[in-house]
Amino acid sequence: MGASPLADSRNMGSDTGPYQLESRLPEEMSSITLARRLTRRALAECGYGGYHEDVLLVVSELVTNALVHGEGPPLLRVSGDRVRVRVEVGDAGVDVPEPREPGPAHGWGLHVIKLLCSGWGVAHKDEGKVVWCELGAPFAPATSPAAFPGTGG
Repeated sequence: MGASPLADSRNMGSDTGPYQLESRLPEEMSSITLARRLTRRALAECGYGGYHEDVLLVVSELVTNALVHGEGPPLLRVSGDRVRVRVEVGDAGVDVPEPREPGPAHGWGLHVIKLLCSGWGVAHKDEGKVVWCELGAPFAPATSPAAFPGTGG
């Protein structure tokens, strides 16, 4: 039996940066903690300058959704660099996540993702789907004229 298309990183989506992490997670709720730990390390290694806690929250939400509403073990992929990061979580299910009214009854998952991310979506694959999102580091204006060549700084 061959690997599912979700196991092949070329099928996950576009690359956001030079750093890439890919990990097939166990089909159990403890995978949320594992995904956060792997992502924390990835963010440090790629030097991402944005809010790490935002990325970790998004990872928790996507992995939770894959475990609760998806099928099979989730595949986590994180790619990024200093200024942006892309998170993808794939599973073998075909049901597309649908935003619901946020609150205790349905959770805050996709609402949180829409608030924290610059973009998100779902890509259908031969065997399943990939839910992806992208986050960017906040813009930090230069603090001195020396930061701009040719301005006399």
